[in-house]
Amino acid sequence: MSTEPRREQPPTAAEPRREQLLNAADRVVQRDGPGASMNAIAAEAGITKPILYRHFGDRTGLIRALTERHTSGLLAAVRAALNEPLERRDRVEHVLDVYLAGIESRPQVYRLLTHPESGDPTGAGQALAPALRQIAEEITRAVREQVDLGPDAPLLAETWGRSITGMVLAAGDWWLDQRPCPRARMVQALADLLWGRLAAAAPLPGALG
Repeated sequence: MSTEPRREQPPTAAEPRREQLLNAADRVVQRDGPGASMNAIAAEAGITKPILYRHFGDRTGLIRALTERHTSGLLAAVRAALNEPLERRDRVEHVLDVYLAGIESRPQVYRLLTHPESGDPTGAGQALAPALRQIAEEITRAVREQVDLGPDAPLLAETWGRSITGMVLAAGDWWLDQRPCPRARMVQALADLLWGRLAAAAPLPGALG
């Protein structure tokens, strides 16, 4: 990825232009799928490919920018959902729904970030991994701060945070691909699986729900 500074315009003017290019990239990925080409993205944006490269360096840089855009929004939404003042079961369902709604809203972008094409050297397909680690950490923190798990709380909170994230990732991936049921039904099914031990644990003093 090129590190040459964008000297052609000041930052206040450059950022909206960059956002316009990312919007164009989003539209093309949604239309053409993970294999969307730089040529198609440049054409959608109404610019030449060299201008697109000037902003992002190469396809890897563009994927990185799309990753930052979508994962930052997803992380913020999950973090907010974990802190909603809801009853515990409602909060579980809300967090699940926020995640599934996030991947449902941009399915082709999600596939770009989670499913590499054969021989793709750009790193697409692993791009979501850092965000998933952060989601696991957020869930771990929420469990540790809100649920009384006794003397094994540190181990259990970490185990649950990572396990829940992995489970929802795998189930969400399958649900997005197969669409076996509406999102609300998938949320309920996942919440039912998680609920037994969560329901049995007492809330910590001052915790939500």
